[in-house]
Amino acid sequence: MGLTFIAIKPDGVHRGLVGEIIARFEKRGLKLCALKVVVPEKAIAEKHYEEHAGKPFYPGLVDYLCSGPIVAMVWSGKDVVAVTRKMIGATKPAQSEPGTIRGDLALDMGRNVIHGSDSDDSAQREIKLWFKEEEVCSKYVKADRMWVYEVTDEHTH
Repeated sequence: MGLTFIAIKPDGVHRGLVGEIIARFEKRGLKLCALKVVVPEKAIAEKHYEEHAGKPFYPGLVDYLCSGPIVAMVWSGKDVVAVTRKMIGATKPAQSEPGTIRGDLALDMGRNVIHGSDSDDSAQREIKLWFKEEEVCSKYVKADRMWVYEVTDEHTH
């Protein structure tokens, strides 16, 4: 089972969408491994979005992430990065399909409610940026595991 980083951005927190978003991931069968509410420090936000450094929108993106609380999370599941990206929808809400988080809950690219890692490498980097190793509790087995996954010898967690 893989891990991914998901963050509900300040607009999602202020709009009261945290419970609905978490419920969507839980209903899908994913396992919550870490969660915290934090107002990001500028240095963390800069590092989080470092691939955009130098682009015209970068300073506004960093300032926005630091503008209020976010809910930082780690989720686990089979193909979790691909699954969560599909659930989140396109970066531009107008291009997001109905039924996705952004398709249902966002209208503006600058206020698109949620961030999700876009690759396994990004997930590892972002998890290490936002959480200490001991804060990620991924070893437990959810009680509904046998009803979410076809359990085989290779998938024992």
